Amino acid sequence: VATGSQGEPTSALVRISNGDHRDIIIVPGDTVIISASPIPGNETVVAQTIDNLMRQGARVLYSRVSLVHTRGHAAREELKMMLNVVKPRYFVPVHGEYRHLASHAALAREMGIPHSRVFTLEDGDVLELDGGGGEVVDRVRAGHVFIDGGRALEVGDAVLSRRMRLARDGAVSVFATVSAQTGLPLAEPRVSFYGVSDLEDSETFSIKASKHASSTLEELSAERLDLEQLRARLSKSVADFLYGETRRRPAVFALIERV
Repeated sequence: VATGSQGEPTSALVRISNGDHRDIIIVPGDTVIISASPIPGNETVVAQTIDNLMRQGARVLYSRVSLVHTRGHAAREELKMMLNVVKPRYFVPVHGEYRHLASHAALAREMGIPHSRVFTLEDGDVLELDGGGGEVVDRVRAGHVFIDGGRALEVGDAVLSRRMRLARDGAVSVFATVSAQTGLPLAEPRVSFYGVSDLEDSETFSIKASKHASSTLEELSAERLDLEQLRARLSKSVADFLYGETRRRPAVFALIERV
Protein backbone atom coordinates (compact mmCIF):
# COMPACT_ATOMS: atom_id res chain seq x y z
CA VAL A 1 0.00 0.00 0.00
CA ALA A 2 1.60 3.26 -1.12
CA THR A 3 0.83 6.95 -1.38
CA GLY A 4 0.76 8.65 -4.76
CA SER A 5 -2.55 7.88 -6.45
CA GLN A 6 -2.74 11.51 -7.63
CA GLY A 7 0.80 11.64 -8.99
CA GLU A 8 2.22 13.71 -6.12
CA PRO A 9 5.91 14.35 -7.01
CA THR A 10 7.48 13.07 -3.76
CA SER A 11 5.00 10.24 -3.08
CA ALA A 12 6.05 6.61 -2.81
CA LEU A 13 4.27 5.45 -5.97
CA VAL A 14 5.80 8.18 -8.12
CA ARG A 15 9.28 7.40 -6.75
CA ILE A 16 8.67 3.71 -7.48
CA SER A 17 7.56 4.58 -11.02
CA ASN A 18 10.68 6.71 -11.51
CA GLY A 19 12.94 3.94 -10.20
CA ASP A 20 14.33 6.01 -7.35
CA HIS A 21 12.54 4.48 -4.32
CA ARG A 22 15.13 3.22 -1.84
CA ASP A 23 13.28 0.01 -0.90
CA ILE A 24 10.91 -0.97 -3.71
CA ILE A 25 11.60 -1.72 -7.36
CA ILE A 26 9.27 -2.89 -10.11
CA VAL A 27 10.11 -6.11 -11.93
CA PRO A 28 8.34 -7.42 -15.04
CA GLY A 29 5.15 -9.21 -14.06
CA ASP A 30 4.35 -7.06 -11.02
CA THR A 31 0.77 -5.82 -10.72
CA VAL A 32 0.03 -2.29 -9.51
CA ILE A 33 -3.55 -1.36 -8.60
CA ILE A 34 -4.36 2.36 -8.50
CA SER A 35 -7.65 2.54 -6.62
CA ALA A 36 -8.41 6.19 -7.34
CA SER A 37 -9.67 8.48 -10.08
CA PRO A 38 -7.51 11.47 -11.06
CA ILE A 39 -8.63 14.74 -9.54
CA PRO A 40 -9.26 17.28 -12.35
CA GLY A 41 -5.90 18.88 -13.13
CA ASN A 42 -3.89 15.81 -12.10
CA GLU A 43 -4.60 13.73 -15.21
CA THR A 44 -1.20 14.35 -16.82
CA VAL A 45 0.93 13.45 -13.80
CA VAL A 46 -1.19 10.36 -13.06
CA ALA A 47 -0.83 9.26 -16.69
CA GLN A 48 2.95 9.75 -16.49
CA THR A 49 3.07 7.59 -13.35
CA ILE A 50 1.12 4.80 -15.08
CA ASP A 51 3.34 5.03 -18.18
CA ASN A 52 6.51 4.83 -16.10
CA LEU A 53 5.24 1.78 -14.21
CA MET A 54 4.41 0.06 -17.50
CA ARG A 55 7.83 0.89 -18.94
CA GLN A 56 9.31 -1.20 -16.12
CA GLY A 57 7.09 -4.15 -17.03
CA ALA A 58 4.30 -3.72 -14.52
CA ARG A 59 0.66 -4.55 -15.19
CA VAL A 60 -1.29 -1.50 -14.03
CA LEU A 61 -4.97 -1.65 -13.13
CA TYR A 62 -6.70 1.71 -12.82
CA SER A 63 -10.23 3.09 -13.04
CA ARG A 64 -10.32 3.45 -16.84
CA VAL A 65 -9.51 -0.22 -17.50
CA SER A 66 -10.73 -2.07 -14.39
CA LEU A 67 -13.41 -1.78 -11.70
CA VAL A 68 -10.89 -1.11 -8.95
CA HIS A 69 -12.27 2.13 -7.55
CA THR A 70 -15.51 3.48 -6.19
CA ARG A 71 -15.93 7.15 -5.46
CA GLY A 72 -15.96 8.33 -1.87
CA HIS A 73 -18.93 10.68 -2.37
CA ALA A 74 -22.38 9.55 -1.29
CA ALA A 75 -25.01 8.91 -3.93
CA ARG A 76 -28.43 10.56 -3.85
CA GLU A 77 -30.17 7.68 -2.06
CA GLU A 78 -27.41 7.52 0.54
CA LEU A 79 -27.81 11.23 1.22
CA LYS A 80 -31.55 10.71 1.64
CA MET A 81 -30.92 7.92 4.13
CA MET A 82 -28.56 10.11 6.16
CA LEU A 83 -31.10 12.97 6.26
CA ASN A 84 -33.79 10.51 7.32
CA VAL A 85 -31.66 9.11 10.15
CA VAL A 86 -30.25 12.41 11.46
CA LYS A 87 -33.38 14.55 10.94
CA PRO A 88 -31.46 17.85 11.30
CA ARG A 89 -33.24 20.98 12.55
CA TYR A 90 -31.06 23.12 10.23
CA PHE A 91 -29.29 21.99 7.08
CA VAL A 92 -26.19 23.57 5.49
CA PRO A 93 -24.59 21.65 2.60
CA VAL A 94 -20.82 22.16 2.76
CA HIS A 95 -19.11 20.05 0.08
CA GLY A 96 -18.65 20.69 -3.63
CA GLU A 97 -19.20 23.52 -6.10
CA TYR A 98 -22.25 25.76 -5.74
CA ARG A 99 -24.28 23.55 -8.09
CA HIS A 100 -23.63 20.58 -5.79
CA LEU A 101 -24.62 22.60 -2.73
CA ALA A 102 -27.84 23.72 -4.41
CA SER A 103 -28.73 20.15 -5.39
CA HIS A 104 -28.04 18.88 -1.88
CA ALA A 105 -30.17 21.68 -0.40
CA ALA A 106 -33.04 20.81 -2.77
CA LEU A 107 -32.77 17.18 -1.66
CA ALA A 108 -33.03 18.26 1.99
CA ARG A 109 -36.20 20.21 1.22
CA GLU A 110 -37.62 17.16 -0.56
CA MET A 111 -37.00 15.20 2.65
CA GLY A 112 -39.19 17.59 4.62
CA ILE A 113 -36.77 20.13 6.07
CA PRO A 114 -38.51 23.54 5.87
CA HIS A 115 -37.18 25.97 3.28
CA SER A 116 -36.46 28.54 6.02
CA ARG A 117 -34.07 26.10 7.75
CA VAL A 118 -32.00 25.20 4.67
CA PHE A 119 -29.07 27.52 3.95
CA THR A 120 -26.94 27.41 0.81
CA LEU A 121 -23.87 29.45 1.73
CA GLU A 122 -20.83 30.71 -0.12
CA ASP A 123 -17.34 31.18 1.29
CA GLY A 124 -17.39 34.14 3.66
CA ASP A 125 -21.08 34.03 4.57
CA VAL A 126 -21.71 34.24 8.35
CA LEU A 127 -24.68 32.17 9.46
CA GLU A 128 -26.22 32.89 12.86
CA LEU A 129 -28.45 30.24 14.44
CA ASP A 130 -30.55 30.47 17.60
CA GLY A 131 -33.62 28.86 19.07
CA GLY A 132 -35.94 30.88 16.86
CA GLY A 133 -34.25 30.34 13.51
CA GLY A 134 -31.26 31.27 11.44
CA GLU A 135 -30.09 33.88 8.97
CA VAL A 136 -27.00 35.10 7.15
CA VAL A 137 -25.96 38.17 9.16
CA ASP A 138 -22.62 39.16 7.69
CA ARG A 139 -19.97 38.40 5.12
CA VAL A 140 -16.23 38.22 5.78
CA ARG A 141 -13.31 38.06 3.38
CA ALA A 142 -12.45 34.49 2.48
CA GLY A 143 -10.28 32.77 -0.09
CA HIS A 144 -6.78 31.51 -0.71
CA VAL A 145 -4.02 32.93 1.50
CA PHE A 146 -0.34 32.59 0.51
CA ILE A 147 2.33 32.73 3.21
CA ASP A 148 5.52 34.59 2.31
CA GLY A 149 7.93 34.31 5.23
CA GLY A 150 6.04 35.93 8.08
CA ARG A 151 3.53 37.74 5.88
CA ALA A 152 0.18 36.54 4.51
CA LEU A 153 -0.58 37.51 0.91
CA GLU A 154 -4.13 37.45 -0.37
CA VAL A 155 -5.00 36.60 -3.97
CA GLY A 156 -5.53 40.24 -4.93
CA ASP A 157 -2.31 41.42 -3.30
CA ALA A 158 -0.30 43.70 -5.62
CA VAL A 159 2.96 42.00 -4.63
CA LEU A 160 1.57 38.61 -5.64
CA SER A 161 0.32 39.99 -8.95
CA ARG A 162 3.75 41.43 -9.74
CA ARG A 163 5.44 38.14 -8.84
CA MET A 164 3.10 36.22 -11.12
CA ARG A 165 3.90 38.62 -13.96
CA LEU A 166 7.64 38.28 -13.36
CA ALA A 167 7.32 34.49 -13.34
CA ARG A 168 5.35 34.55 -16.58
CA ASP A 169 7.17 37.22 -18.60
CA GLY A 170 10.55 37.84 -16.95
CA ALA A 171 12.18 41.21 -16.33
CA VAL A 172 14.47 43.71 -18.04
CA SER A 173 16.69 46.27 -16.33
CA VAL A 174 17.98 49.40 -18.05
CA PHE A 175 20.81 51.27 -16.34
CA ALA A 176 21.77 54.67 -17.74
CA THR A 177 23.93 57.62 -16.73
CA VAL A 178 22.95 61.06 -18.04
CA SER A 179 24.37 64.55 -17.75
CA ALA A 180 22.77 66.67 -15.03
CA GLN A 181 23.25 69.74 -17.27
CA THR A 182 22.12 68.50 -20.69
CA GLY A 183 20.17 65.31 -19.93
CA LEU A 184 22.11 63.50 -22.66
CA PRO A 185 23.42 59.97 -21.99
CA LEU A 186 27.08 59.89 -21.01
CA ALA A 187 27.50 56.27 -22.12
CA GLU A 188 25.49 53.53 -23.80
CA PRO A 189 22.79 52.33 -21.38
CA ARG A 190 23.26 48.79 -20.08
CA VAL A 191 20.28 46.49 -20.75
CA SER A 192 20.03 43.13 -18.96
CA PHE A 193 17.41 40.40 -19.35
CA TYR A 194 16.23 38.07 -16.57
CA GLY A 195 14.06 35.07 -17.35
CA VAL A 196 13.16 36.29 -20.85
CA SER A 197 13.49 33.26 -23.12
CA ASP A 198 15.94 33.54 -26.02
CA LEU A 199 17.04 37.04 -24.99
CA GLU A 200 18.87 36.49 -21.71
CA ASP A 201 22.07 35.38 -23.47
CA SER A 202 21.62 37.39 -26.68
CA GLU A 203 24.38 39.99 -26.79
CA THR A 204 23.18 41.22 -30.19
CA PHE A 205 19.70 42.02 -28.92
CA SER A 206 21.10 43.65 -25.76
CA ILE A 207 23.11 46.02 -27.97
CA LYS A 208 20.04 46.76 -30.09
CA ALA A 209 17.94 47.49 -26.99
CA SER A 210 20.74 49.64 -25.57
CA LYS A 211 20.87 51.79 -28.70
CA HIS A 212 17.10 52.24 -28.54
CA ALA A 213 17.34 53.34 -24.89
CA SER A 214 20.12 55.78 -25.78
CA SER A 215 18.05 57.30 -28.62
CA THR A 216 15.08 57.64 -26.27
CA LEU A 217 17.18 59.49 -23.67
CA GLU A 218 18.49 61.85 -26.35
CA GLU A 219 14.91 62.63 -27.44
CA LEU A 220 13.78 63.19 -23.85
CA SER A 221 16.74 65.40 -22.93
CA ALA A 222 15.00 68.48 -24.33
CA GLU A 223 11.88 68.03 -22.15
CA ARG A 224 13.56 68.80 -18.79
CA LEU A 225 11.80 65.95 -16.97
CA ASP A 226 12.40 65.14 -13.33
CA LEU A 227 14.11 61.83 -12.57
CA GLU A 228 10.87 59.92 -11.86
CA GLN A 229 9.26 61.10 -15.09
CA LEU A 230 12.40 60.21 -17.02
CA ARG A 231 12.44 56.68 -15.58
CA ALA A 232 8.78 56.15 -16.42
CA ARG A 233 9.15 57.38 -20.01
CA LEU A 234 12.30 55.33 -20.59
CA SER A 235 10.67 52.18 -19.16
CA LYS A 236 7.63 52.60 -21.41
CA SER A 237 9.74 53.26 -24.48
CA VAL A 238 11.88 50.15 -23.90
CA ALA A 239 8.76 48.08 -23.13
CA ASP A 240 7.14 49.20 -26.39
CA PHE A 241 10.35 48.44 -28.28
CA LEU A 242 10.51 44.92 -26.80
CA TYR A 243 6.88 44.25 -27.65
CA GLY A 244 7.40 45.43 -31.22
CA GLU A 245 10.43 43.17 -31.61
CA THR A 246 9.33 40.07 -29.68
CA ARG A 247 5.55 40.37 -28.98
CA ARG A 248 6.38 39.90 -25.28
CA ARG A 249 5.84 42.22 -22.34
CA PRO A 250 8.46 41.61 -19.62
CA ALA A 251 8.54 44.01 -16.68
CA VAL A 252 10.98 46.84 -17.44
CA PHE A 253 12.88 48.63 -14.64
CA ALA A 254 14.83 51.76 -15.54
CA LEU A 255 17.62 52.96 -13.26
CA ILE A 256 18.98 56.41 -14.15
CA GLU A 257 21.82 58.30 -12.52
CA ARG A 258 22.45 62.00 -13.14
CA VAL A 259 26.03 63.24 -12.82
